[in-house]
Amino acid sequence: MIPGRGHLALMIPLSVLDLSPIKQGSDAGAALKESAELAQVCERLGYRRYWLAEHHNMPGIASAATAVAIAHVAGHTKTIRVGAGGIMLPNHAPYLIAEQFGTLEALFPGRIDLGLGRAPGTDPRTAVALRRNLAGSVDQFPQDVQELLAYLDPAQPGQALRAIPGTGSKVPVWILGSSHYGAQLAAALGLPYAFASHFAPDDLDFALALYRRQFQPSVYLDKPHVMLGLNVFAAETRDEARLLFTSLQQAFINLRTGHPSALPPPKADYEETLEPRLREMLERVLRCAIVGDPADISQGLDSFIAAHAPDEIMVTAQIFDPVARRRSYEILSEIHPPQGPLTG
Repeated sequence: MIPGRGHLALMIPLSVLDLSPIKQGSDAGAALKESAELAQVCERLGYRRYWLAEHHNMPGIASAATAVAIAHVAGHTKTIRVGAGGIMLPNHAPYLIAEQFGTLEALFPGRIDLGLGRAPGTDPRTAVALRRNLAGSVDQFPQDVQELLAYLDPAQPGQALRAIPGTGSKVPVWILGSSHYGAQLAAALGLPYAFASHFAPDDLDFALALYRRQFQPSVYLDKPHVMLGLNVFAAETRDEARLLFTSLQQAFINLRTGHPSALPPPKADYEETLEPRLREMLERVLRCAIVGDPADISQGLDSFIAAHAPDEIMVTAQIFDPVARRRSYEILSEIHPPQGPLTG
């Protein structure tokens, strides 16, 4: 055991969120290939889940067709759970998602997860292109989740409409969120809850307290279960890790200033070039980030776990160099054993 590390902290499983970053000078094919290669590394290291996210019209993200990307990664791995973090359900008919993830479960039994969000995962114009009609789509999210759950459950006597594949697959469903809305819904339905603290930490403590207080046991889960997003940029030295982190910082500034871009290469002294309001914004939205050498990572992880008591942690690292990105996950696994896959 690493000195200073508690036994309970070491028992918390680690998973991976991959946005399949398209890098400047590269393309989506290379990004998806690197995702599959990283998933193989993370599987070997013992990470529990490997999730991909639905975003649209984003020059730096290759996982827009999320179910297809999941099939690609699952087909290149053997034991790690692969899933969506998440599917933006208002963009889709619940029946279609039940068929897609029922098919994935049929292809990769016991390895598929389905995280659901209610945001569009894009800008308003693209949301219209995706859905054709935005009327009531967000307000219908709770009903859509329940409809989807019903399609994935075993068929009831006389049930005329079934998702095939999908019916009876019991693909585990998570509610994703960055505010109290998702926390309330996950608690009411008795579902596990994943909070996007890696980019939207403002409501973290309030949402967790609400979810844990209001949780209702269900056929899916008997007690609250929380997974928290966390940026981890690990390297052999603190300076190297901080340099790697500048790719994510640049991507966030580009996005928040209306200029989304492919993932930029690291840029030395990047923060010093920013005006104070942008530096403050970065510090706020990326405060759930641990950046540094192994000692920094160990201390930061201890502090994060002590502050929020997650049941799982989902690590993300938008690192430009694929070798450095793999090494970051290796360093983390050496500090904190990820606990391996959970099947069924």
